[in-house]
Amino acid sequence: MAFTQDQLDSLEQAIADGTLAVKYQDKMITYRSFEEMIRIRDLMRQSLGVASKTVRVKASFSKGLWDEDESE
Repeated sequence: MAFTQDQLDSLEQAIADGTLAVKYQDKMITYRSFEEMIRIRDLMRQSLGVASKTVRVKASFSKGLWDEDESE
């Protein structure tokens, strides 16, 4: 099946909204679970050649302690 960018956008919006139903043009699709929606979304992305939106976060932590001599 050939997917369109509009279909992918509609599915991603439904996932973001937390709904299982997606309306596209004159069709209404109701998915059984969010897991199913994610699988279909990934299939659509692969079919359209759209890269996954991967976000990398680098965390840095500090205890906030310093030597008393350094605080003056």
